Amino acid sequence: MIFKHIDVKPMTGALGAEIFGPNLAKPVPKAEFQEIYKAWLKYNVIFFRDQKITPNQQIVFAKKWGSIHIHPFIKPHPRYPEIIEIKKRETDTHTFGSSWHTDQMFAPRPAKATMLYAKEVPDTGGDTMFSNQYLAYRALSPSIKKVLKDVKIEASGDNQRNRSVKARKDRYSGKSSMKVKAPPKGLKTTSFHPLFRTHPETRKKVLYVGNHVVGLQDFDDREAQPIIDFLREFSARPEFLCRFRWEVGSMAIWDNRCVQHYAVPDYNGKRRRMHRITIKGDVPI
Repeated sequence: MIFKHIDVKPMTGALGAEIFGPNLAKPVPKAEFQEIYKAWLKYNVIFFRDQKITPNQQIVFAKKWGSIHIHPFIKPHPRYPEIIEIKKRETDTHTFGSSWHTDQMFAPRPAKATMLYAKEVPDTGGDTMFSNQYLAYRALSPSIKKVLKDVKIEASGDNQRNRSVKARKDRYSGKSSMKVKAPPKGLKTTSFHPLFRTHPETRKKVLYVGNHVVGLQDFDDREAQPIIDFLREFSARPEFLCRFRWEVGSMAIWDNRCVQHYAVPDYNGKRRRMHRITIKGDVPI
């Protein structure tokens, strides 16, 4: 793939690329954005360095990717409802996003993309890891693909069927500077999606799993859980991964339709503050 308007440096053999050239504080020209988007589809997660942008500038750039999604469980930034301020202070022990997942999987239309911009970072720690779920699907044996071909996952935003998992409000209570909220009345936060979904743009198959999965449709929980546990572990094999070291002014944009991510919780006693915007997606097929 040839790029005329941006420089692209792949991160690993699995996924991820750094993008050089664009200044995201200014309007991004159409030809430049088209190349950014092509690189995003090719590498699944892209990274920018040394960006100095305001919340309003981040919102403007995010809207080029689609409509903005509002998180049903997390209180937004007090002045910018489109933004979640992901923050951890020195006394916090809970790390937001510290399990392998894809954003908003529990929604009928899960997130298309997530844009994360670094405002404060620790001197060490606080990296984010990403896993390529095209590769995960491809690496599964033909036999397991045949058995699970038409299976649907049950994804939930706060399902307590597994008693070893605490409710969201309990996970945050007294341990996090971030605040939870009740979802709007009537909003659906449990959904069923294909375990092997088809990416709507590349048309490639993806293993669609993560920490929001609480069951498999038409399976007894005792049958489903070992399968879920296996697929979760399998989906984060080292050969599927890249790892990003944050700096102030760094931005990452990842494709939730084919990528899982994991916020590494290795910086207790230090500060980290990020601005996140999530883009609405479509119904998985």
